[in-house]
Amino acid sequence: MPELPEVEVTRLGLADRLTGARIQTVCLGKPLRWPLGVPVDRLRGQVIRQLRRRGKYLLLDLDEGLLLVHLGMSGHLRFDQALPAPGPHDHVDLWTDRGVLRLHDPRRFGAVVFAESESDPQARKLLGRLGVEPLTDAFDPMDFHRALKTRRGAIKQVLLAGDIVVGVGNIYAAEALFWARIRPMTKAHRLSAKRVALLHAAIRRVLTRALDAGGSTLRDFANAEGGSGYFQLETMVYGRAGEPCRVCGTPIQSVRQGQRSTFFCPTCQKN
Repeated sequence: MPELPEVEVTRLGLADRLTGARIQTVCLGKPLRWPLGVPVDRLRGQVIRQLRRRGKYLLLDLDEGLLLVHLGMSGHLRFDQALPAPGPHDHVDLWTDRGVLRLHDPRRFGAVVFAESESDPQARKLLGRLGVEPLTDAFDPMDFHRALKTRRGAIKQVLLAGDIVVGVGNIYAAEALFWARIRPMTKAHRLSAKRVALLHAAIRRVLTRALDAGGSTLRDFANAEGGSGYFQLETMVYGRAGEPCRVCGTPIQSVRQGQRSTFFCPTCQKN
């Protein structure tokens, strides 16, 4: 699933080209998770004023209203002056005077949704419970510690929930917990302020490095130019079950937490 680094890489690749573009029409394919929410005619002639990100959502601010774009489990956006005819997994084509923005999503968990504003009930439903952005000053280690003290679930599951800090998906939670030397099953409320400070720094470090690497391409993700990320090539634990830890040599272990695979080093991450 595209996480914060992949969505931000997508935004960075599209922002300059989309800002100021005028929408000519929108062509819809098979239904996605949520409907567009307005007739296509409502979008014709509108100018894209800026492209922002909130968590894993891309926000296209228009003259009137905004479009919220989610890449789902397997989606990616492509923008070009000319694209081939839509295939069976191409579900939204946003035609502008600068080119076509296409959402390709084989599993159809993505979405493009119109809202009048961020205070619109639909926007609040999608964005209202998102936690702080981890790469901003709003992500404060002391506030992070206070919030974790209220949670009795396993720390990895708390991170994935996204309502304390947003965008720390499965791969990045596993990597951050490794660098902080915290076992994923440790109860969030048991972590000391010192260990939370280490985790806070590790989250920022891992996400920043993932951005520099263009994100992670595990199966479907591609950036706006069709290229792949390569952070997955340098992971310390994620996807490395049975392989030796790059620090101590102990075989990496894998367990299931919820419905997701969790990877950790039993020696480096003792508790």
